[in-house]
Amino acid sequence: MNPALRWLFAAALAASATACVTINIYFPAAAAEKAADRIIDEVWQMREGAGSAPATPPAAGEAK
Repeated sequence: MNPALRWLFAAALAASATACVTINIYFPAAAAEKAADRIIDEVWQMREGAGSAPATPPAAGEAK
């Protein structure tokens, strides 16, 4: 086999092997929910400080 052809084949094989790598990053749902709850609490505290909102937020599923 021609050395140049062998090198080309090796380079193509290496390139295709690295192209098949997939990295999956999962964000935990519990952490997202906790962060959302914290943000909602902060918003409610800001509104309570301004005096324009009720003291307690509506429960989940209730109409606003």
